[in-house]
Amino acid sequence: MRQVVLDTETTGLDPKAGHRIIEIGCVELVNRKLTGRHYHQYINPEREVDDGAIEVHGITNEFLADKPVFAQIADEFMTFCDGAELVIHNAPFDVGFIDWELKLLGSPRWQSVAAHCTVLDTLALAREKHPGQKNNLDALCKRYFVDNSQRDLHGALLDAEILADVYLMMTGGQTDLALAQGGDQQSGEEESGEQRDAAPGAIRRLAADRKPLRVVKASAEEVEAHQAMLAMLEKNAGKHFW
Repeated sequence: MRQVVLDTETTGLDPKAGHRIIEIGCVELVNRKLTGRHYHQYINPEREVDDGAIEVHGITNEFLADKPVFAQIADEFMTFCDGAELVIHNAPFDVGFIDWELKLLGSPRWQSVAAHCTVLDTLALAREKHPGQKNNLDALCKRYFVDNSQRDLHGALLDAEILADVYLMMTGGQTDLALAQGGDQQSGEEESGEQRDAAPGAIRRLAADRKPLRVVKASAEEVEAHQAMLAMLEKNAGKHFW
């Protein structure tokens, strides 16, 4: 099963009000394992970014001025996603923006997300699992012990990587959360290996060689003590059902 964990950043909140996508970040999962393949691109939205949006993601109009427009990256981006299940937090927001960009593009090949992908909304999933609780990405990171210490600003690629870890933990985990070594990469940005720092628009991503989650197994002494405790409880309480 191939899944693409996806996030976008935008100029504002509503595409029907003329707002556009300015950043797309995706990471690939195959059979619930991160492959190391990703897609990342900044996009010139051909309009100004709202001040409120800049406060969220730190991506400025000046930084985007020399970036390609959506029409120039649409084939590469949609080819990366084609046929996959998209895993998105608050999917209607991102899918709505992508569909709007595809509508403006008017391509006979790429008409809508639904025509090429299925979608899993992790926000809806989290609300089912944790009703009445905060289920934004930061809250889920805290709940599932996923490191988001580098997330001082929103960024599409970083948020996609974090969401991949959260999604895997929320749905049962996997044997190794580390990115596969030597995986193919696909990106519209030059691969420099740098960490995203305070500079607006610079890539800030999780370390590719971060350690897998540690599995702690009981020692022989702990197993023996556990069995002794069960024996004592059975003797004192009668038949047990564990």
